[in-house]
Amino acid sequence: QVQLVESGGGLVQAGDSLRLSCVASGLPFSQWTMAWFRQAPGKERALVAVINWLGDSIAYADSVKGRFTISRDNAKNTVYLQMNSLKPEDTAVYYCAAKSGSSLRYNYWGQGTQVIVSS
Repeated sequence: QVQLVESGGGLVQAGDSLRLSCVASGLPFSQWTMAWFRQAPGKERALVAVINWLGDSIAYADSVKGRFTISRDNAKNTVYLQMNSLKPEDTAVYYCAAKSGSSLRYNYWGQGTQVIVSS
C-alpha cells in the first residue's frame, strides 16, 4: 500500500527556514509527479509546488516563488520543500501528494505537517 510520511514542520519566527521531507513507499516513485499543498485554518487546500518525475519541470504558487524550493531524490524516494524567509501567512498544514503523470487528481496524500510562523 502507498504511504507518504512527512516530517520537518514546526514553530518558527518570521524570516526563519524549514525543510519539509516526504518519504514515499509502495509506489513507483520515480514515475510519479509529487507536490506540496498547504491548508490554512478556514481556507481551502492550495497547491504550493509541484515537480515531475525527472525533476526538470517545476512550478510554484506565486506567493512562494523565490522563497521555496521543491526537489526530489528518487534514490531515497523522498521529496523536499525548502522554505526560506518564512512569513506569518505561510502558516498552514503542509501536505505531500502524489499522482501518476497522466492523472488530474492527486490520489495519495501524506498525513500533513504543521508549520506555524510567528511575527
